[in-house]
Amino acid sequence: MRANRQPRTTSSPTAVRNLGILAHVDAGKTTITERILFTTGAIHKRGEVHHGTTVTDYDPQERDRGITIFAAAVSCAWGGHRVNLIDTPGHVDFSDEVERSLRVLDGAVAVFDAVAGVEPQSETVWRQADRHGVPRIAFVNKLDRAGADLDTAVASIRERLGVVPLVVQLPIGAEDSFSGVVDLLAMRSLHWRTGSDSDGYQEGPVPEALREEAVRRRRLLEETVAELHADALEEFCSASALTERTLVRALRELTLRGDGVVVLCGSAYRNRGIEPLLDAVLAYLPSPADMPAVRGLVADGVEQERAPDPAEPFTALAFKVTATATGRLTYLRIYAGTLRKGATVLDAATGRTERVGRILRVQADRHEEREEAVAGDIVAVVGLKAARAGTTLCAPGAPLVLEPPSVAEPVVSVAVEARRSSDTGRLSAALARLAEEDPSLVVRSDAESGQTVLSGMGELHLEVAVEKIRSGHGVEVAVGRPQVSYRETVVRGVSGLVHRHVKQDGGAGQFAHVVLDVEPLEEPCFEFRSTVVGGRVPQEYARAVEAGCRDALAEGPLGGFPVTGLRVTLTDGATHSKDSSEMAFRAAGRFGLREALRLSTMELLEPLVEITVTVPEDGVGGVLGDLAARRGRVSGSTAEAGTAVITAAVPLAELFGYASRLRGRTQGRGTFTTRPAGLAPVPASVAGALPAR
Repeated sequence: MRANRQPRTTSSPTAVRNLGILAHVDAGKTTITERILFTTGAIHKRGEVHHGTTVTDYDPQERDRGITIFAAAVSCAWGGHRVNLIDTPGHVDFSDEVERSLRVLDGAVAVFDAVAGVEPQSETVWRQADRHGVPRIAFVNKLDRAGADLDTAVASIRERLGVVPLVVQLPIGAEDSFSGVVDLLAMRSLHWRTGSDSDGYQEGPVPEALREEAVRRRRLLEETVAELHADALEEFCSASALTERTLVRALRELTLRGDGVVVLCGSAYRNRGIEPLLDAVLAYLPSPADMPAVRGLVADGVEQERAPDPAEPFTALAFKVTATATGRLTYLRIYAGTLRKGATVLDAATGRTERVGRILRVQADRHEEREEAVAGDIVAVVGLKAARAGTTLCAPGAPLVLEPPSVAEPVVSVAVEARRSSDTGRLSAALARLAEEDPSLVVRSDAESGQTVLSGMGELHLEVAVEKIRSGHGVEVAVGRPQVSYRETVVRGVSGLVHRHVKQDGGAGQFAHVVLDVEPLEEPCFEFRSTVVGGRVPQEYARAVEAGCRDALAEGPLGGFPVTGLRVTLTDGATHSKDSSEMAFRAAGRFGLREALRLSTMELLEPLVEITVTVPEDGVGGVLGDLAARRGRVSGSTAEAGTAVITAAVPLAELFGYASRLRGRTQGRGTFTTRPAGLAPVPASVAGALPAR
């Protein structure tokens, strides 16, 4: 039986694992994190999501809603290694939290529901990890559920994610009788005691009833690995088999290269499969020392590398900022060097220096103070006032700017105002704090209406932000109906539009003459080109025309919405020896394109989302009716074990209030997730009822 007490860890980067837990909402990420902390001895009592007692879902809103909203960092020890773990949100509205986390992680565990397999957000976070080149292993969870099937889940991983699954375990028992796994590498069985308080497994031989199947699957694993790994193929050809040692080495290399995905299984809720999962994290996922040297820019845009070595100049990336009772916490991934308490660090982008007051090892909302942190560590620091998510911090004498995490463009907006005029200042401060902590929240003031507009990634994202203002800052907020980010596009353009910009107020005047062609593009983007010959419009003036055209795209002629999906060509023009300037040609580009758009045939576009609704089978009819009433187009529907999954494309504007509608229709048993699905024309009957921006 495996004990919870673990050997002391070392400070070497080779003995560190920085990993994230990625999954679709409700696949069991937070429960797995909780069981990992319990199994490693980091906590002594297991919490439950449905009780609101887990370590990582510590925010009151997370406990009330029963979902992970904010990425939470924890740390534990296993097998002489330090495991820094980030539990990420599974809801699409909080994908930006996942994006910032993946930017600083070395590996990840992708969790899949044994009944549902790959779900929409599973696919989204998998693609995010692909973009960052993060090696992954997979854990098929909830094998104790009715309808659970490892092979079906693995097939969905292969088909929907386009990867080669390398299954290293075979379940013992099915659904409620699931009690353990067969380790196909060591050809042994691991049995967990019946009951939810089990804290270890019993090792034994492969059960006789499963021996033939285990041998078959072991052979299939060997053949698959041999096809993918040259050294394994050589051994397989000479010995007609692979040793356990060769398999482990090959599986690690395939994982690091992204050529295969090791698949394990279990039931986190029943604490079955956690120890082998931790062993797999150490065996297959990389340490900071395995990662390539981090690249950044020094003076004059020259690229430079820093190795993950404590002796290198200090280099770190801030990926999260939060305000707590402890103070303003800035979360850092240290890529190189050593950070000591009281050290002065440089913001490489701004040149500003700040002093690190305290260094903390984070355990969700609890903290353990440290004197120093080294390359490979993920820590929080207190004392930095200006650092934001994406800020590079480094040794003052060795500046290096790292690439920051990308920030998604908001898709939904609401107008917010304080209910009491005396709270207006406090609301502004609260909004500034929110935008500082979450870069995917954007606050702006509408120049025409004077409203303060809060934009985010979805309805739930904005609900959480507004509730945070109310509960965290004590400001009562009035919220207007969310504003959808409509776009305007060109259906049929114009050719040879002539615009002369002439202004004479005494002294030097302004003169610019431009001829523009406007044509539609299939992609939602803007292109500009100049075909002027003979130097009639110098290059610097052509660039000014392009800048003016981009200015004009901010407001279209239909409703004042941004314009996209067009190409503008500067075909001719003329200059004046004294009165022409870049400012004059920029104005000509702006006013000329505005005139061209008024003469073009335009169309209004609205953002679509792909919605996946999961409901009991008896609720399908009502859901289909609701989706049709919201202009939804159903693209798929499946049913299994009494549960139906419906996929549809729905205009984002039609989804406001759908969460409460679905809860009421299904007595709280229905759930849905969404993800962006591009833009589509707004029907004329709907477009005519839309107010101007």
